[in-house]
Amino acid sequence: MSQIFIASGVKRRYSLGYGLAAFYLLLVFIAVLFPGHISHYDPLNADPLNAMLPSSWQHWLGTDQLGRDVLTRIIYGSRYSLLISLAAMAIAVSIGSLLGLLAGLAKGPLDEFISRAVDVISAFPDLLLALMLIAFTGPGTVNLIFALGVASVPRFTRVVRAQTFQVMSSGYVEQAKTFGLKRHVLIWRHVLPHAIAHVPALATLGLGTAIIGTAGLSFLGMGPQPPTAEWGLMLAEGRNYLRNAWWIGAWPGVAITLTVISVNTLGRYWQAKFEGKQP
Repeated sequence: MSQIFIASGVKRRYSLGYGLAAFYLLLVFIAVLFPGHISHYDPLNADPLNAMLPSSWQHWLGTDQLGRDVLTRIIYGSRYSLLISLAAMAIAVSIGSLLGLLAGLAKGPLDEFISRAVDVISAFPDLLLALMLIAFTGPGTVNLIFALGVASVPRFTRVVRAQTFQVMSSGYVEQAKTFGLKRHVLIWRHVLPHAIAHVPALATLGLGTAIIGTAGLSFLGMGPQPPTAEWGLMLAEGRNYLRNAWWIGAWPGVAITLTVISVNTLGRYWQAKFEGKQP
């Protein structure tokens, strides 16, 4: 009986965690879509007379070194941090899924070439590889998206390739071939849906990594440039004021942390649901 109560309590705690994660991400998406309806301040408008003010009714999270409202900049910064990460994941999912499908269907030399290329890319940590790519292409939002997307391609290529091999050797595919189903119809109807079935959950988990990568590279000056309101860039600007005005850098860090935790929590939930496990 005690084990039943313990299991019930754990399940309720997990359910509460998933609910809080979903609610927080809902707030973030509202901030991305309607930042002007949440805050009436301009994120780029400097007010030196009100620089480095602590929290108050006028400025809930204080002001930065130029007198800009920190909460407003975090709200507007969600657009850059989240949209850059989503765009990078879109590139990774598209290229990775296509390469994985080609490798799984072609086999032979093409499969070998794609697999070895993915192995070479995987030899470098994602953040280091993205940093190397940006070093060649130069800083900027577009280059940051491209670098993070390319760095995340291998994880999707491997998963889709493995699933394609498994589906192609399954009984119902062999039966469809026996019935004379055309190859492109077979791939579109039977192979592709099963090959990419794991991709949404994997992309959700990868989104958290992309958010960290976006903030990290922006912190190093490789992403959006000042005076853009972006979480990683705000961390970089606030690091020199931690003793006098800790809130300038602390609150963007809290926003990044909560967003990544929420995304990963929901990603694990969807992955467990897909695998038929109890989340």
